[in-house]
Amino acid sequence: MIDIYQKAGKIVKEVRELAVNEVHEGMKVLTLVNLIESEIKKRGALPAFPCNISINEVTAHYTSPKGDSSILKEGDLVKIDLGAHVEGFIADSAISVMIGSGEGPYQSGDKTYTPEKQLKMIETANSALEVAINNIRPGSQLGEIGAAVEEYINSQGLLPVANLTGHSMSRWILHSGLSIPNVKENNKHELEEGDVLAIEPFVTDGVGIVGDMKDTFIFRFLRDRPLRLVEARKLLNIIKTDYKNLPFAQRWLEESSNIRKLNLAMRQLISSRAIYPYHVLREKSGARVAQAEHTVIVESDGCTVITE
Repeated sequence: MIDIYQKAGKIVKEVRELAVNEVHEGMKVLTLVNLIESEIKKRGALPAFPCNISINEVTAHYTSPKGDSSILKEGDLVKIDLGAHVEGFIADSAISVMIGSGEGPYQSGDKTYTPEKQLKMIETANSALEVAINNIRPGSQLGEIGAAVEEYINSQGLLPVANLTGHSMSRWILHSGLSIPNVKENNKHELEEGDVLAIEPFVTDGVGIVGDMKDTFIFRFLRDRPLRLVEARKLLNIIKTDYKNLPFAQRWLEESSNIRKLNLAMRQLISSRAIYPYHVLREKSGARVAQAEHTVIVESDGCTVITE
């Protein structure tokens, strides 16, 4: 099993590095998403979830819909979050990059960002990730890991995003029960050897809270439900068969499914709670956010990072 995790982790590392080298001003977000997902497949894995490209104050859960015309602009602070699975064993990683090398300043709401400020946010997220990883071993309490991350980020004059966490993973399940906080919590749960964790601090100069936007482009199977539409029943069967419990994009269904009235079927699946919609998340004050993430496996003397 560890060999399969390491294979998934190696693929994620390679594709993440390729994406960083390819991303540029004027690039369509959809082009970047398609590149990342296709490169995962070329290397013998499948996407564990739709590639997330979240820009500036948009913090998570944005993946391009079909026909997305969004373009990366000079000064954008871009979070690239990707995952791959091999036979259901998942590796998950994220990196933040700034588009271009201009002088700025760049505006987000009432805040002004220089390149230096954004690079500090990126560096703080990367270092906070290292702090968390250095605290992971059997017996480590989750609340203590969060406290170490929060203390480091605060020392840099920034805030962690309090209501976003890392997560444990298991076969075919991206979020398998444990939440790995980025702030101090009274959480005495102790890590155990063999735990597989996605560690992902988010860093901002805003209020450190995210809220839902109205848009949803990513979904996950929840349960079988009685459905009126034949197309909805067919679609739910496709989702269960192709993606099991892993998140998927409606874009994928539009590319591969021959379901007529797909939008109507999706609406019925959502309203009946057969599938779960992941709302795009935005920092509540409109401040920009940086993210870093690795997948680790807890071992007897610490942990192994499979995505670096």
